[in-house]
Amino acid sequence: MPDFTLGEILLVALLAFFILGPERLPEYAAKLAQWIRQLRVMAEGAKGQLKEQLGPEYQDVNWRQYDPRQYDPRKIVREALLDPIDDAVAPLRPGYTPPVADAAADTQVAAVQARAWDPARATPYDPDAT
Repeated sequence: MPDFTLGEILLVALLAFFILGPERLPEYAAKLAQWIRQLRVMAEGAKGQLKEQLGPEYQDVNWRQYDPRQYDPRKIVREALLDPIDDAVAPLRPGYTPPVADAAADTQVAAVQARAWDPARATPYDPDAT
């Protein structure tokens, strides 16, 4: 929900009063209220349909991670500036050796390096591919 101050709300109400006039203002206010009610009904219907389709897994969903307020650019920059810089600049330091995850990763890296292009070896040729 947007954060409106009392002054902003009064300004919008005053502008609506002058633009619409006192005779049409109640009619448009009723239409606005009806539109808001319909929006709430649609939102509740979508929520009910989501609960029905997800079943018991609906309770396991972390709705907080989908909150758009957590993606405030000011907050993201602040967190990036407050993060320790040692982790970010460690690969730039001389003598840095990357951490080894496990033996399976080492064998995968070795397999990729073995398949790497070597100018001393003949280029493989597949006669069926042409």
